[in-house]
Order: sequence, then C-alpha cells, then structure tokens
Amino acid sequence: MRFGGLTALDDVSFEVDRGMIFSIIGPNGSGKSTAFNCISGIYQPTAGKIYFEGEGISGLAPHHIARLGIARTFQNIELFSTETTIDNLMLGRHQHMHSGVWSGVAMLGRATSAAREETENRERVQWIIELLDLVQVRDRPVGELPYGTQKRVELARALAMEPKLLLVDEPSAGMNADERAEVAVRMRELRAELDVTILLIEHHVQLAIGLADRVLALNFGKPIAQGAPEEIRQHPEVIKAYLGDG
Repeated sequence: MRFGGLTALDDVSFEVDRGMIFSIIGPNGSGKSTAFNCISGIYQPTAGKIYFEGEGISGLAPHHIARLGIARTFQNIELFSTETTIDNLMLGRHQHMHSGVWSGVAMLGRATSAAREETENRERVQWIIELLDLVQVRDRPVGELPYGTQKRVELARALAMEPKLLLVDEPSAGMNADERAEVAVRMRELRAELDVTILLIEHHVQLAIGLADRVLALNFGKPIAQGAPEEIRQHPEVIKAYLGDG
C-alpha cells in the first residue's frame, strides 16, 4: 500500500485459518491499521490481492465486504455518541434487515413482516448486550459511558453484524493492566461462544502474543517474523524491534 512516495505496507502476506485468533503486532506506524483498512475496503491496495473464503475482495466497497461476513472495530471509537447502546447495536443489524421504509410505515399495529423482523433483530441485539455485560447501559447514550465501556459497545456493534471474521483494532488502547486482562478473557470467550475468527491488531505486545494462535510482526510496513506465539517471543528481530523496548 503506497501513499505517494510512502510505502505503508510492503510484501505483507499471511493467511488466517477459520477459528483462529491471529495477531498483528508492531509499534505505531508499522502498518497494522493500514492492513485492516485494506482488508475492510477503506483502502484499495496499490498491489497484491486479498481473498476471503477463496474469493477475491480487493476493490470491493466496505459495505460489500461487510455483507460477506467481515466486521471491524476501530482504534478510535466510531459510535453515535448521542444514541443509546441498543440503538448503536441496531445500526449494526442493518444488513440483516430487509423490510423497506414503506413496510415499516404499513405496520399500523398489526403483525407484519417488518414488525417480526424488528422483533427478531432486537432479540439478537439483546443477546449480545447480555453476552458483553452491557445490560445496565442498554438505554444510555454511549457518549455518557466510560471509555472502556464504549470500547465494549463498539465490539458489540461489530458482533451484531454476525461476522465470520472479526477485525479488532487495538482493543486495550488506553486501558490499565486489569482492563487488559479482561479484554483477553473476553476475546477467548467470544471465539468459543460465537465460533468467530478473530484478526487482532494490538500495540501491547504481550497481550497480542498471549491471545494468539499465530502472530505476524511488522516493522515500518514490512513483515519481520511470522509464526506461533513462542516463535515470535524468541525471534531475534522481534526482541530487537518490540520486546526489547520494554
């Protein structure tokens, strides 16, 4: 991925198997978020191809990629701050809602397909709210919530899309050690409960390696190591570039 004369990603290639937690590590500016933006369709790669379930997705618009089963969170929280938690999650259900505006207008108090669809989607959202322990903030505007809770709401909204592949961007950013430990537990629980594949980018190296089945290490947009967590912990280039920084 090139931006003018700057090469943000160079010769980055990796595969994520179904059911895996795959972590991409690296310091700020290493290309982690750029990789996510390419996969989710925000950026169109300058060269190379991206495949999902054997089908090429390079060049597809973000909403098309989302419909294929790829959802993401963002390092900087992207929520509608004046809307409630449940309303933010319902927005994540839009691709599963097929009734048009006029169908909704035609409800007029009777059991229509639009009404049934609304009920089914709200039930799914409520299940996710309970799964992520957001019941107490269900009806509160998310702008009033603590930062860590907002991160959970954003994760919940991504899960409301029922993704096959979940891209999680810096889930522990701005959190203390206890909160990071909670993030680790939650990621493992989500994989087990929802059978979702997780692609994780995380600045906190120990968290990212500790969670992962496989790890890719980037430095200045280039891959310097890829393998099982123990291999990455012991890899000389990783130790030099990341772990050695303390």
